[in-house]
Amino acid sequence: MSDLIAVQGLVKRYKDFTLDQVDLTVPEGEIVGLIGENGAGKTTTIKAILGVIRPDGGRIRVMGKDPGDRSALEKVGVVFEDSYFYGGLNAHQVDRILAGIRRDWDSGKFRKDCKAFGLDMKKPIKDFSRGMRMKLSLSTAMASHPRLLVMDEATSGLDPVVRGEILDLFLTFIQDEGCGILLSSHITTDLERVADQIAYIHRGKLLFQRNKDELLEETAVVRGSAAALDRLPEDLVLVRRSGGIGGSAALVKDGAAARRLLPDAVIDRTSIDEMMQLYGGGEKA
Repeated sequence: MSDLIAVQGLVKRYKDFTLDQVDLTVPEGEIVGLIGENGAGKTTTIKAILGVIRPDGGRIRVMGKDPGDRSALEKVGVVFEDSYFYGGLNAHQVDRILAGIRRDWDSGKFRKDCKAFGLDMKKPIKDFSRGMRMKLSLSTAMASHPRLLVMDEATSGLDPVVRGEILDLFLTFIQDEGCGILLSSHITTDLERVADQIAYIHRGKLLFQRNKDELLEETAVVRGSAAALDRLPEDLVLVRRSGGIGGSAALVKDGAAARRLLPDAVIDRTSIDEMMQLYGGGEKA
């Protein structure tokens, strides 16, 4: 198994923000969920991977090649938060335009996917619902038979039914073990459903990239008094929150170890959403 995306030591500096030494991989046959608060650096990372912006440091390979290499990008399907097509066009016109631009364009597959999604090929895109526009973007991304899908908030703002359809499409796509997906999303329940790995960017730094099942199985939240939490060794605690609404809590990397040390404490399995809340409002250990 090889990596479809390999990012090492990525640095991008702006006046008021720095993406700092980010390491990230997307292996073949896996979905990597990229999470982080607004402004954490998710979109900057994706733009660097796609060759849209030039990094200030580090190394990026997309299917073994430099970002922006045409032969690599032809095998990448990209979907952003909303449709990037002119609203006056319809799907039939999009098909004709892209067929004349992309040598790998498969009109038959595009039309088949649009039909499967229930899209009216003659209806102006401006009259599509948000869910319909997202389905059109996905149909466009898939029409070139990509090996890699890169999604930036592709399910944001969609109703549960449409999100479920799109997540099912991702799971079908990934059945080809030579394919992979990088999926940036604020909807952590979607990632808990489909992701194989979770990568968390916080304030420009990648805090971790881990197997999702192991992350959710091993990581836990310990709740109790500040004095009780002080008994936890520093190398066990990832982040802690002192006082405030909900009392004191600590996110620990090994819930079983914490339970042995504090048998009377309240120790719960956690979710990706709660991890983000604790990292966002807590104190680094």
